[in-house]
Amino acid sequence: MTSTETSFSERDSASRRTLSSLLRPFVGRFTASVALQAAGGIAGLVPLLAVAEVGRTLLAPGPVDQSRAWTAVAVGALGLFARLVLTSIGSGLAHGLDGSVQLAFRRELARHLGRVPIGWFSRRRTGELAKVVGDDVSAVHPFIAHTPGEMVNAFLVPAVSAVYLFTVDWRLTLITMIPIVLAMSLVPLLSTATRRREQEEFDEAMGRIADVVVEFVNGISVVKVFGNARRSRNRFVSAADDFVSTFTRWVRGVSGVAAGMQLALSPPFVLLTVLIGGSILITGGSMPAADLLPFVLLGVGLTAPIAALGHGFDDILAARRAVERIREVLDVPPVPEPERPVTPTGHRIDLHDVRFGYPDAHEVLRGIDLTLEPGTVTALVGPSGSGKSTLAKLLLRFFDPTHGTITLGGVDLREVGSRTLYRTISCVFQDVRLLRASIADNIALAVPHADRDDVVRAAVAADIHERIVELPHGYDTILGEEVELSGGERQRLSLARALLTDAPVLVLDEATAFADPRTEGAIHAALARLRGNRTILTVTHRSETITGADTVVVLEDGAIVEQGSPEDVLVRNGSLYPSVGSDLQGSRAR
Repeated sequence: MTSTETSFSERDSASRRTLSSLLRPFVGRFTASVALQAAGGIAGLVPLLAVAEVGRTLLAPGPVDQSRAWTAVAVGALGLFARLVLTSIGSGLAHGLDGSVQLAFRRELARHLGRVPIGWFSRRRTGELAKVVGDDVSAVHPFIAHTPGEMVNAFLVPAVSAVYLFTVDWRLTLITMIPIVLAMSLVPLLSTATRRREQEEFDEAMGRIADVVVEFVNGISVVKVFGNARRSRNRFVSAADDFVSTFTRWVRGVSGVAAGMQLALSPPFVLLTVLIGGSILITGGSMPAADLLPFVLLGVGLTAPIAALGHGFDDILAARRAVERIREVLDVPPVPEPERPVTPTGHRIDLHDVRFGYPDAHEVLRGIDLTLEPGTVTALVGPSGSGKSTLAKLLLRFFDPTHGTITLGGVDLREVGSRTLYRTISCVFQDVRLLRASIADNIALAVPHADRDDVVRAAVAADIHERIVELPHGYDTILGEEVELSGGERQRLSLARALLTDAPVLVLDEATAFADPRTEGAIHAALARLRGNRTILTVTHRSETITGADTVVVLEDGAIVEQGSPEDVLVRNGSLYPSVGSDLQGSRAR
């Protein structure tokens, strides 16, 4: 076995384990649905057998056995009714089960995604993740609702038919099975390592198209303003061309096999095989002509389940690939929760020899030693790519340090339960995410039990209250439907959300990047009033924030190169980060 085949085998085993674990609570319903559909498939043979028996009875030499003929008719009608009932119940049960399984998949994904490091999302393309949660979960539908019954019938119905035909004439039975044997011999060619690789390339091409579309829609305003529509369109066209090329290569690989299976199972080919074999036996005097009728009826009919096997096989492969991608998401290691969470004493933050690097990337932070005291504001500055936002995210435990420790109130963050951590530390980011809900609900996202007065006080503190009361329905205005807020307004709304939590530690990552000078001044005035005993870290490049801080920390290339009061940083070595010096000088001049 080649390394590629071994890899496929290992992934298949992992996918089966994932699917089995999610299906375990539904084994009883799953078994019942398959059994009912299988019984319905066998019952569907009864009318054909009845017609065959009626024909043999009527064509038999001598007087017609009317009792046997009418009995066959009655049994055929009963079989038709039984097929209708059994198939309807089995299909209904399977579709209900499918809904339960998809719900279980999505709940498990939601539960797990709520536990993975938040930083993991920033390194994943939105389109691909949306495809996993949406399309890949939906791809399990045929496997649950249709394929198991069809696959069972594909083997069971021909087997029952073959047993009956064998009692009529074993020689013609073997001849009738020739098309089925030919078709089945081609099935393994659909699951070779090459075919799987081509299918994976096809799925990846589909994911790239989804990602390009999401990026284009989300950034359409920027694209239009900067006249870059042609480039964005070309990216989509390139992804579409790549998809067409991949799809064509995949189709070429399977078209010959699929055509061969369709030819072997086609009614004309099966009928021709039966008639040739039957004619030889009848003309040779070794089989009565009436015995040919069951083979003409069942020989053509028994290929239908086998033909469905090809589609069922495709559904199984699609479901297996979908489950594999779901498993990859579920295999993302969650943020480890402490077995015995420790409650911090106070909210002083200490970073000791902290290092961090993203997987397969260079070290972003190197040997960070820093203390954030309660009641102080620390401004973190530095050139783009110096590690400022990464350091802020470590405080929120979006990632864990690869070396060193971060303590909150003397307790390592890894020993603090997530619920306690996010009640203690609140944050406002430059990239604000708001829900399609009322403004009041957006502000009270982390404190759903907050009353309207608390929400209003937080909005006033964030200098967004006056803008809210101007809206059509005030605090009940639905964002994204009744109003669209500017970037600065969205940041002030996010700040109100953070202030409402009343967390003792506040992290601001370029939280005033889109605010105008007047609004920023109001925000910092509010923070000054609300500072109290809070520990505040602000990542910024604004001079107003720097001069209003107690401590300025300058990062360059992942290391602290300057630390002290705003005046000390400028006097000692402002040239290490020239923009800090220029900002401070400009602020002093004003």
